[in-house]
Parts: sequence; structure tokens; C-alpha cells
Amino acid sequence: MTHAGPAGHEGPGSYGGHGSQADQQGRTGPAGAGGHEAAGRRRPDEQPPTPAAAQAQAPPASAQARRRDGESAGEHVPSEAGADGGEAERVERERRGGDRLRFVGAATRRIARGVDLDETVLGLCRASVPAYADAILVYLRDPLPVGDERPTGPVVLRLRRSDRIPEYPQFTQVTAAPQVPEARTPGETRPARGEREAPAPGDSRDAAGAEGPGETGDAQHSRGSRPERERAASGPLLPLLGGAPPTADGGHGLSGTEGGGGPADAGGGGGGATGATGAAGAAAAELAHVRPGGPLAEVLRGVRPVFADSPAASAALPELLGPGRDLPSGHRAVLAPLRGRRRVIGAAVFLRRPDRPAFEPDDLLIAAQLATHTALGVDKAVLYGREAYIADELQRTMLPDELPQPTGVQLASRYLPAAETARVGGDWYDAIPLPGSRVALVVGDVMGHSMTSAAIMGQLRTTAQTLAGLDLPPQEVLHHLDEQAQRLGSDRMATCLYAVYDPVAHRIIVANAGHPPPVMLHRSGRAEVLRIPSGAPIGVGGVDFEAVELDAPAGATLLLYTDGLVESRQRDVWTGIEHLRERLAATARLTRPGASAPLEPLCDEVLDILGPGDRDDDIALLAARFDGIAPSDVAYWYLDPRAQTAGQARRLARRALARWDLEELTDPVELLVSEIVTNAVRYAERPITLRLLRTDTLRCEVGDDVPQLPRLRQARATDEGGRGLYLVNRLARRWGATRLSTGKVVWFELALP
Repeated sequence: MTHAGPAGHEGPGSYGGHGSQADQQGRTGPAGAGGHEAAGRRRPDEQPPTPAAAQAQAPPASAQARRRDGESAGEHVPSEAGADGGEAERVERERRGGDRLRFVGAATRRIARGVDLDETVLGLCRASVPAYADAILVYLRDPLPVGDERPTGPVVLRLRRSDRIPEYPQFTQVTAAPQVPEARTPGETRPARGEREAPAPGDSRDAAGAEGPGETGDAQHSRGSRPERERAASGPLLPLLGGAPPTADGGHGLSGTEGGGGPADAGGGGGGATGATGAAGAAAAELAHVRPGGPLAEVLRGVRPVFADSPAASAALPELLGPGRDLPSGHRAVLAPLRGRRRVIGAAVFLRRPDRPAFEPDDLLIAAQLATHTALGVDKAVLYGREAYIADELQRTMLPDELPQPTGVQLASRYLPAAETARVGGDWYDAIPLPGSRVALVVGDVMGHSMTSAAIMGQLRTTAQTLAGLDLPPQEVLHHLDEQAQRLGSDRMATCLYAVYDPVAHRIIVANAGHPPPVMLHRSGRAEVLRIPSGAPIGVGGVDFEAVELDAPAGATLLLYTDGLVESRQRDVWTGIEHLRERLAATARLTRPGASAPLEPLCDEVLDILGPGDRDDDIALLAARFDGIAPSDVAYWYLDPRAQTAGQARRLARRALARWDLEELTDPVELLVSEIVTNAVRYAERPITLRLLRTDTLRCEVGDDVPQLPRLRQARATDEGGRGLYLVNRLARRWGATRLSTGKVVWFELALP
């Protein structure tokens, strides 16, 4: 009879190790293959025996005893008891085969749950230890090839993660293994079937119980008594893993790191590789250089898992783990190559301790399944990582790296993708400096969450920047964006809000194309939703857009956002807008009276209105604090284009500098103003403008009705002109020229003394 062991102590970790002796001898005899058929049947031409003959044929008692002994020894005994023994062997084989199938199914599901690289490798470790092996080492190529790219250079394998069961469990409650082993998530416990005192540090029994996973009474007796096991376990049972205690996530580090420690495990708590030598042997190497045509390369090329004591693996493992590494004797180590869709990407080493039954040939099939699913999962994770990187880079380049710092306004922004699986979207924001210290504030939303939406968003954002550079009115900008969207395709729809803030006039002009209205938070703490015409979305075509001009008092904050902030499955857009207005008012009450809330914390408070289920869409947020420019810091004149205008401009600039106590800048300002005004008078037909602004710098602006922009060029020695912009370029800190709808503006800036 076979020893199936107590209920709950069966597991894939000892498949095939606890059946009848006929199974252990290879199941090649006739008894294991249905050879008992001759003992219970007669041929058709055979006559049934007479009672006397049957009595004469009955074996004596000693013969019956020999038959029982023969059954226990697995020999073919032509009797009805032999047929029963063959049936029991078949049932036992089917049971173990079912256990293997259930384990492989649970393990592959555990591995397939991983999305990124670390989760996939962690799934392999958690599925294998301790159900299938006592320890595992996972090596992956460094770097990992992506997709169809052909790696160049030598093949290097890096120890990505190791895991094992505890070597020395201390004072823990031990539970028995479940009847049907499954791959479990970290931290999941097995159902207890009885508790006992934990073994002493020298005891070789693992934390799964007095018998290893799936071990029977015979297997337990084969390990010897406890004193013998203690003497055999004077050092770590798995020297490749050292004797480090378990880490926080259930993985195990390796003691005695070389060169400052093992490799960092992004999965959180996995074992690192070491190169130090312990009392019982050296730990596994962190890096393995695969020699072309070497033993390790041949095993990896063969793809199939092999036992460590096979000729191929015995020569390959020192190249992988390092020379002088001790391995468990017998079939207690398996080397399984990890082959992805196109190439081998690593290897896994499964280990069993000496006090546990060795692997069987059928266990190589399990190792092959685990290695195949892990390699495909790693391929998938690498491709997913590349796609996520491309999406992140695309989204990052589509949005401003940093916001400008225009005069008279403070800016802050936020962007949140819809989810981790949808990193790109069509939401964008922008702040564009305009002539006259003005700034254009833009926020838009292209329908969809895909690469196509992000690409269309990038084209519309570029178009908006170009139109803003022409200083077109907001409604004209939206009209041209609508035409551009129609050129991109008939189904290219987007919403957009375009606003221009003038810090000198303390006014803002807003035009809307189907976008949620902005919210203004006044310094007094009152929050209001601005009443502006909603308009039709961009891409509809044939629709006029309307602009409105509103007051923008100093200290007020304008909030531009996309619908992902205020709309979700749980609430409509207008409910969300009202919630946003209430949150802004509540935040303003937390600040001292007469002061404005800081922009960055204000943006964080606004994003807090999102609930756990409110992230249905990506979110773009742009906040603008209006500081404005005081009238006392502005000097503005209209000048007729006459020959005497340059001298008049110098006198006006001198008086303004004296009023601002900036006499130190009189000489450079007079020289540069004279050069620019002279050039404007030469070509202008209408009055020119001269404006001086005192902020953190001194800015001078000269406007005329000529659209052609001046260009800096190198004057020849015989030229009478062409040196004015050269002087401006040498003396000014910054300068530039901007084309307007009515002409152009040439400006320069000087640092304040």
C-alpha cells in the first residue's frame, strides 16, 4: 500500500516522491502498466477449474505472506491483491497529476497578474516558494531587450530577485500546508490545521509543518531523527542564499554583500545578490557574463529546464552562480532558461533543501511552464514600460516645461492623467507672454485619451502659440483654431478658453469655445463663476466666437481648468463647478483678511475636491494671480512722426527717470530710445507710441504702424546707417520686436540699479 500522508500535507513540492516503490523505480514494470491483467483473467479456451483443483491451487499461508511482501516491494504478484495495488497506483498518479495541474494553473495566474517587471518576477517567486521549491534565484539580461531590437554587446545576466523560506524560524506559530496548494499573494497565510511549537534553530523542518509541503510519513522517516538533522544542519541548508532573516515583504536578502550591498530590488524586499563567502559556502553572484559557445550559453539555447547534476547544468551553473558555489545534492536544483517571444532573456534556479524530497522528471515540466509564463510576462512588462515611457515623454513635451514669469501676474499649474493605464490625453494649458507686458492664458481639452488625442492637442497648442504671437484678439484666435481643427479631420473636436490679461489696464478679455467657465477668487474671499458666452467647440465650423472684457482687480486669482476637475460619473459639470467655487471660498477663509492664498497650496486644495471615483478624465489646471502694474509705474506718450520726435522722446524719458529716481539709467535710456524712435519716425505714417514701465526691470516700448520687423545686421564701414539695433543689442539686457495686428512693437529692458 502507498503512504499518501495526512490530509493537508500533500503539495506539489514533493510530487512523485511519496507513492509506491514501483513509482519510485520508474513505473516501468508490468504492475505499474496494467500487468496484473493476467492474474485475474483466463483465456477463452481455458476451462474453469474444479473445486478440487482450486483447492490444490490455493497457496499455503507462507505463500500468502510472500504475496503481501511482494506487493509491498512493488513486485508483480499474480493475485487479486496485485490488481488492487495497480489500481491504487493509478489513483495516486492521477491525484498527483491533478495537484500539478492545479498548482500550475494557480501559479500562472499569479504570474500573469503582474503588469510591470518587478510584479512579474515577484509573482514567480511567490508562486514557487514554498509550494514548488524552497528557494529561487531569478536572473535577467542587463539590459533587457525591447521588442524586435537586436541587443549588441556581450550577454550579461543580473540577479533580479531571490526568495526562499526561512532557514531559522523562531517562536512562530506553525500551520500545516493546505491540501490544494496555490500561489498566494505576499502576506496571505495558510489555514491552520493545528499549532505546535516552532522548531529549534538547528531543526531542518521548515515553517510549513513537521513534514515539508506534500511530504508523507515515509519521507519524514527518510530524513532521519531530529539529532541527525541538527547535525546535518550545522550551516545554512541553502548556502547560495546565506542566512539573512526574512525581509518585510516575505522575500529574503543575502548576507555578506560585497561592494556595498546586493542589487536594489524595485519589487520591495526581494533578496539581493552577494559575492561574499559564508560559513557554508559562497552566495550567488550578482552578475554573470555568458561566454559565447560556453556551457551556460548552450543550456540557455536549449530552452528546456535541466537538473543541476546533469552534465550540461553542472558546467553551466558555475558560470551563472560563480565558481565554488555549493548546490544541494541530487535532483534538488533545477536550471530553467527564460525564453521570451524571440530570445532568451534570463534564467531561474529552483532549489530544494536536503531535508525535502528531490525533484522528479515531471517537475521539469512544471519548471518549464513557470519559466515560459514568466518570460512572456517579462516581455509584456518591458513592452508596457516602453509604451509608458513614450506616453510620459509625449505628454511631457506637449505641455510647458515651466511657466513664464511675466510682469504683473503669478502663475501655477497642475496636470493629472486620467489613470495609470491612460497616461496621455488631450488636455493642455499654456501661458504666452505678449507685447505690452500682457499675457495670454490658454486651457483646452481634445476629446479622447490616446496618442491621437495628444498629437492633435500638440498641433492645436502650437497653432495657438503662433496666433498669440500675432497678437490677434481672443475671438480671432479661436476662429483660426476652429479652422485648423477642421483641416486635421472631420471628427477632431476640442474645447478651449483663451484669455488675455493686461496688467497696466487691470482688464482681461476672455473668449470661450465650449469650455467650462473660469472661476475668479477675489482678495476679499468671494469666489464667482465668470459669466461668459460658452460658444461652440472647436472643430464644429461656421460658428462665430464672442469675447467679453472684464475687470481683473489686483490680488484676484483666476482659475482655468478642464472638465475632468468638475465632471465625473457621480456628478454633472455644474454641480462640480459649484463645488469648486465653494472650495475656493473655504480656502480663502483660511488666510488672513486682505491677503491672497498662496498659489501652489491653492492648486493642491483644488485637486482635493476629487473623490476616489472622480478620476474619469485627465485634468489640466492653470491658476493666475493678478498683481498688476500700478499707474505710478507707467509713463505713456503718443508722438507724431516728425524730425523733432527723437529729441522729444529723449526729454520725456529723462523726466520719467528723474521722477522714479533712476537718473543712473538716463544716458543708456536716452541713447536707445533715440535710436528706436528715429527708426520708427523714418517709416511710420501714423503717431508712434512710447511707454516706460518700472517693475523689477525698466522696460521701454516703441510702437508704430509698420508691420515689418527690424533685423539685426552687421553694418559695413561705408554704410551710413544700420548700427542702431547693434547698440540696442550691446547695451540692453534683453530686447525684441513683436508684430501686432496694427503694426509692431520694439522693446528693450535694462536692469534697475
